[in-house]
Amino acid sequence: MPTALLDLLLPSRCAGCDAPGALLCPRCAARLHGEPACRMPAPSPPGLPECWSATEYTGAARRAILAYKERGRTALAHPLAGALALTAAAAAGEGPLTLVPVPSARPALRRRGHDPVARLASLAAGYLRAAGWPASVAGVLAQRRRVADQAGLSSLQRAENLALAFVVTDGRKGPQSGSWGGGGPVVLVDDVVTTGATIAEAARALREAGVAVPLAVTVAATRRKRQSSLRDGG
Repeated sequence: MPTALLDLLLPSRCAGCDAPGALLCPRCAARLHGEPACRMPAPSPPGLPECWSATEYTGAARRAILAYKERGRTALAHPLAGALALTAAAAAGEGPLTLVPVPSARPALRRRGHDPVARLASLAAGYLRAAGWPASVAGVLAQRRRVADQAGLSSLQRAENLALAFVVTDGRKGPQSGSWGGGGPVVLVDDVVTTGATIAEAARALREAGVAVPLAVTVAATRRKRQSSLRDGG
C-alpha cells in the first residue's frame, strides 16, 4: 500500500524522530528550519552560484527529505517548502524572485511517481507570496540526455556525469522579458546540495540562455569532509 495512503489511514509519526502524533514534531521542525545560511561545497565547482540552505543534511532533516523523496510521504512537502521559503527570503532579501527548480532524472521521476523539487519550488513560491514577497516559478530547465544516478559518485564523477546535461526549454525567454512572471533575480532550487555539480550545471544552462543566476537555495547542505576537518581543527 502506498505510504501516502498509509499516512491517511494510520496515526502520524514524526518523519524526523518517529515520535507519534505529528507528521513532523515541533523539535524536528525547528531543526529542519535551522539557520538559513550560505553553505558552499568545498571545493566548489566552477560556475557555482552562491548556495544557501536551511540546515545541514543530517539528523531529522536528512530523514525528512528521504521520507519525502523516496518513501512517498508527500505531505512533508509543506514543512520542507516552508524551510526553503525562509532560506530564499534570507538569501535574496526583499523584492521579486523567480524560482527555477532543478530537474530530476527521468528514471527517478518514474520511480518516485512525483517531481519532488518542482513541488517544493511551487509551494515555497506560494509561501513567499503569502508573506508579501512577489515570487513565481519557472520550470524552464530540462534534461537533454540521460544521466546516471548521482548516489555514490565522487565530485569529479558527478561533474562528468552532468556535463552539458541540462538545457533551457525551447521558446522560453528570460525573466527580463516578463515571460517568466515575477521577474527579479533567478534563484535555482534543489532539495540538497552535495558537491554542487548539479546546481553548477543548471546554472551553466541558464547562463548559456542569457540568464544571470546569482543564487541557489536548498533545504539542506551535505557537510563535506573538508568543512568538517576545518571546524574540528584537524
